[in-house]
Amino acid sequence: MSETPVRNNAHCTLPDDIDQSTYRFIIVAAKRARQLQGGQRPVLPTSSKKSTVIAMEEARRGLVKYELPTDALFPPEVLEETAI
Repeated sequence: MSETPVRNNAHCTLPDDIDQSTYRFIIVAAKRARQLQGGQRPVLPTSSKKSTVIAMEEARRGLVKYELPTDALFPPEVLEETAI
């Protein structure tokens, strides 16, 4: 049997935390990549020049801070109806 070579795709892996949303990770990483393209400096020391790779690694490690816009998802009248 011949073995296939193992690639190091650690920079492309999604977080293993089941509480984290894959979609949230992608959105946060994309917004961070735009910030890096706009001139902000990376939080991590890296040899990569690609802003998407850097942003994904920062988001995967939890170094990117974000807020969930609960008001945008649920208008106040919906929140009042569901409150117990």
